[in-house]
Amino acid sequence: MKYKLGDFVRFIDEKMEGYVTRIIDEQMIGVTGEDDFEIPVLASKVTYIHGQKTEVGDEEPTADVPVVPGEFKNKGVYLAVVADAKASSVVHLFIVNETSYQLLTSVNTQQQKQFKGEFAGILEPRSFAKVYSNKLADLQLWPKLIFQVLFHTRQDQAVQEPLNITEQFKAKDFAGAKKTVPFLNQQGWLIQLDEPELVLDAQKLKESFFKPAEEKQEVAKPSGEIDLHIERLRDDHQFLSSSEILNIQVSHFKKSLEAAIVHQMPEVTFIHGTGNGILKHELHKLLSKNQKVQTFLDARKEKFGYGATKVMLK
Repeated sequence: MKYKLGDFVRFIDEKMEGYVTRIIDEQMIGVTGEDDFEIPVLASKVTYIHGQKTEVGDEEPTADVPVVPGEFKNKGVYLAVVADAKASSVVHLFIVNETSYQLLTSVNTQQQKQFKGEFAGILEPRSFAKVYSNKLADLQLWPKLIFQVLFHTRQDQAVQEPLNITEQFKAKDFAGAKKTVPFLNQQGWLIQLDEPELVLDAQKLKESFFKPAEEKQEVAKPSGEIDLHIERLRDDHQFLSSSEILNIQVSHFKKSLEAAIVHQMPEVTFIHGTGNGILKHELHKLLSKNQKVQTFLDARKEKFGYGATKVMLK
């Protein structure tokens, strides 16, 4: 297959163009145009438009950054997941090397019993390389990714143990906030591959079960307006199903309502939007059963329309 995810192509027989957002098989690809509608097409029926590379994930597999003299850095091998700058439905996976080592890197995929080499190369210190691409919406269909890394340096350093990591990514792996990826200067999720294994201190674990009440974390006072739109609550909302989104929104509502009651707030407004009305119905059902709620009503329509509920507390 000569095309890659994110390539900008034009249809030969029609006046259409778009970005490659799916590799279906050796003959077929999926192309998404400006209308965000993906069209399956034979790879022979499109042509690559030169000079239209994406900002992230271009033709060069690696990028070197000048080494800054200083102390030898032993840790800092990351996997970065970054959305394509043009075809936002596609994400690119990068190995980011913040260490002072050269990294001899191999990345393979495993789909059931089939294996495929995706990337092999040397990452210089303070550099990065694109190693894999896929469509974000197909996360549940992604293969296992196998990362193998050897550490090499000519300096007087103890031999570092190789990394051999197999990952089957799920939505929860991208539940954290996006960060600026080193050297790429793009927003993305960062997963440290050379993070030391967590060692549990049995005594501290035991003590944590017997902390006195005064050591428990205090409940933070919520604001007067609580926005329950999922994009405000989770950065990974595009990975979630409708039922998962509803559960997260209801859970946040319950915690915020309890916090408002603890702090004896006279009222609090929950912004739930209009949508299909399911979230609003769930909130009103819970409010009607709560003995600490005096009454609830639609918030100011001139400000929220019918997309918010004002709750008066006892």
